[in-house]
Amino acid sequence: MELMKRNIHMDCIKCKAQMQMTLEDDVIISDSRPDAVKLIMDRGSVVIEEVKVTDDHVGVKGKLTFHVLYLTDKGGAAKSDVAFMEGAVPFDEMVFMEGIRGGDSVNINWELEDLSIGLINSRKLSVQSVLTLFLTCEEINDEETAVDLYSDEPVEFRKKTLNIAAMAIKKKDLFRVKEEVEIPGSFPNIVAMIWSEVTPEALEFKVLEDKIGVQGELRAFFLYRGEGEEEEICHYETTLPFAGSLDCPGAREGMIPEIRFSAEEREVEVRPDFDGEDRVITFEQCLDLDICIYEEENIDLLSDVYGVVKEVSVLEKNAEFRRLLSRSSGKTKLSGHFKCEDEKVILHKILHTMSNLQIAGQNVSDGGIELTGVVNLQIFYECSDEENKYGVIKGSLPFQYVLEAEGINENCIYPVQAFVEQASVAIIDNGEVDIKCMLYFRANVYQKWQEKIVEQIVVTEPDMEKMEALPGIAVYMVKEGDSLWDIGKRYYVPVSVIKQTNELTSDEVKAGDRILIVKNV
Repeated sequence: MELMKRNIHMDCIKCKAQMQMTLEDDVIISDSRPDAVKLIMDRGSVVIEEVKVTDDHVGVKGKLTFHVLYLTDKGGAAKSDVAFMEGAVPFDEMVFMEGIRGGDSVNINWELEDLSIGLINSRKLSVQSVLTLFLTCEEINDEETAVDLYSDEPVEFRKKTLNIAAMAIKKKDLFRVKEEVEIPGSFPNIVAMIWSEVTPEALEFKVLEDKIGVQGELRAFFLYRGEGEEEEICHYETTLPFAGSLDCPGAREGMIPEIRFSAEEREVEVRPDFDGEDRVITFEQCLDLDICIYEEENIDLLSDVYGVVKEVSVLEKNAEFRRLLSRSSGKTKLSGHFKCEDEKVILHKILHTMSNLQIAGQNVSDGGIELTGVVNLQIFYECSDEENKYGVIKGSLPFQYVLEAEGINENCIYPVQAFVEQASVAIIDNGEVDIKCMLYFRANVYQKWQEKIVEQIVVTEPDMEKMEALPGIAVYMVKEGDSLWDIGKRYYVPVSVIKQTNELTSDEVKAGDRILIVKNV
């Protein structure tokens, strides 16, 4: 008697940990940069440089990088000027992670919960931030599942069908987007780039044959010094759609992508156009992809066995499976009003809006996932004051949204991705703006459960006293919950024989039915 088994790849979280840290430092503005009078915009990101895994601990070394746009004095000129600087605050932390062992692989995600950059004096900045690291150790379990049985002796076995989402591909990869944009003819030539920001938006991933299709948009904002006697400050903003693919052997259409991405900042370069004038901006956006691809399939696995002439028993074990329950997506609108801190400011133009969505909580509710969080905004403006021409309005809009997911429960896995799809700002008064956002959420919801699977078959000689005690012919009264399988197993009679004897055309029986049992000698 031989069990035929099949390996099913299922991913699971071996262990995870979370650590919040506060980073503080005073940073000197380099001598190559002008003095700072007022800070305008800032942004930050985290670079993980080194990860060391030991038993129950993970050492994480990295840095918080920040970029600051600030107002400076033009050395006696009537108009104010802007400048840019960047810096870094290093960190080296040891995180307790129970259960992890040397050699395990760790994924580290981060969230910059707060970044506060202040001006100490014209040459020094105060940088304070609250950073949370999320560490996850995932592993692939190969569940050896019995799917068939071969036997030279009479034996009865049955199967059941499971719909599962098995792990097909898990890897990390890079997707590079190279773009160039030429500023419109009405704009002056570029003398120097002051501030650039390239943000990927509306990313979609699709599994193709041995490839993963990627499409989305890059929202690009450039602030530069224009050619001319006064070298005026110019800004240009555009949205560039992109599409492409990356190789992924083993991928097939219809598989389920579960792909996370982070965007690395790249250098922006200015080059001449065909006329030799500096009007073309080139850049490369690099997306770090954490790729998980699942394959939905129906698997017939062995669920029970009994003998007809010998005693056959099964040894079982618990195995964990998951299946795709639903694919959910939804949008919600968010709006609010912000005011300038300086009530005397008369807004002239909105130049750019930076947005950052943070999910603070996600919980299962009736028929969906309840999400709460905030959208942090920085609104870069130009005003009528020539000496203090540029500034920023900062604010946060809280949100609460239920992403519909039919059938979801506490045993589900539901990694949520959230994006600010659109953000528009309008001036409604001298120092007041109206902000409208469109938030987009999506999640694949997976049902997780444990199933008993056959691990081993044990065959022994029959208990002759027990066999002889069974009647050669009997009439069995079906009880509630009985099945032909239960009856056959009790009397050591094949289900097919019971059906033939009772002229049954299906396996269905109900309480009160009389079943004739004829035991073969």
